[in-house]
Amino acid sequence: MTTRGYSPTSTAPADAPRGQFDAPTAPGPLAATVTVPGSKSLTNRELILAALADGPSRIEAPLHSADSYRMGDALRALGVTIERVPGSSPFGEDVEVTPPRALTGGCEVDSGQAGTVMRFVAPLLGLAEGDVRMTADATALHRPMGAMIKALRDLGIDIDDGGSWSLPFTVHGHGHIRGGELEIDASESSQFVSGLLLAAPRFDVGLHLKHTGRTLPSLPHIEMTLETLAHRGVHVERPSAHEWIVPASPPRGKTIHIEPDLSNAAPFLAAAMVAGGSVTIPAWPAHSTQPGSQLTEILSLLGARVTRRGGAVTVTGGKTIHGVDLDLSAVSELTPTLVGLAAFADGPSTFTGIGHIRRHETDRIAALAANLAALGGHAEELPDGIRVHPAPLTGGTWRAFHDHRMATTGALVGLAVPGVVIDDIGTTAKTMPQFAGLWQHMLAAD
Repeated sequence: MTTRGYSPTSTAPADAPRGQFDAPTAPGPLAATVTVPGSKSLTNRELILAALADGPSRIEAPLHSADSYRMGDALRALGVTIERVPGSSPFGEDVEVTPPRALTGGCEVDSGQAGTVMRFVAPLLGLAEGDVRMTADATALHRPMGAMIKALRDLGIDIDDGGSWSLPFTVHGHGHIRGGELEIDASESSQFVSGLLLAAPRFDVGLHLKHTGRTLPSLPHIEMTLETLAHRGVHVERPSAHEWIVPASPPRGKTIHIEPDLSNAAPFLAAAMVAGGSVTIPAWPAHSTQPGSQLTEILSLLGARVTRRGGAVTVTGGKTIHGVDLDLSAVSELTPTLVGLAAFADGPSTFTGIGHIRRHETDRIAALAANLAALGGHAEELPDGIRVHPAPLTGGTWRAFHDHRMATTGALVGLAVPGVVIDDIGTTAKTMPQFAGLWQHMLAAD
């Protein structure tokens, strides 16, 4: 069946609940196996590369969520064909992607809340023939885009942003981008680098990209981008740690299988530490560039027992959760879950290297501190992080702040604190619309 994208509209799947969610307390120690859907980061990278490939591609076990639907709709608007086909994943069909002879403009791309859409699709608009307006949800227009706009202008792309250096803007595409040497300060988001690297194989002369900023967050996501390119025959040279040379060589169309989303596995594995008992995630990859792959080491530091057997990872809660001091610059998306654990630790915890998460779906540092305070807890906002001081918590409203990871952290805290109410569980549809059902299943498992 051919669709106009991943779904008829850029909305969450029908099984994603909305509104308030009474976070259930754990009835006792857990003994659950939870299968999580595919990686959002890998799904959206593979959709971009499939749209630019030299032939059709099949993506097995992709993530079906609001973010991936936005990506599918954006590519469909540019002339890419996406078809659903039967697959073996319990979370939805596989997809087949057929690139057009040339990307076409004359359309609008709405990236919703998806940073990967706004940062990965923007370079493609210069490859399209015609004008394309890019926008986002009102709650996402604040997300940084200035570095990408500057980079595209430096590549000779005509962009009209009304002087705002932000969304919305219009790209006047001419069907090609010459490429060549380019410098960028990607301190605010590694997605700027990944977006340029993903599009670069279709530049006339490729791309020689240098990051000039003092910091570069979420390095594993750049490694993920390089690996996805290599799997499709585009081998990127790295003269230095923050320098990449991409050849002008179209990605190969091929079949790609998407790993489970290891960051989305984080609240489930952390649940074993809050409630006691154990939680197992099957099909955990032996090697992965996902930041969530570092959970096994991090949760061990916090006091969990982590075991691997038969391709699965099991986390078993210990007697206590340890306070820690960690630099999370490479794995910042794990911060909300780790803050939730730190609220129950045997001493204070400090997480640094995460100043850039103030400009994600929400200011995650401020949101975490505010939510803990609302339940009687205490966390200090730091210039580059957060310090959590464990204290007895009481029930109350845990605000999602339009952020899926805020919502899942509220559910984690609710395992041990009766009366926690998440104001909008629907935000989890961004990357895991099945979250509420999987959470209940975990608690019901014997």
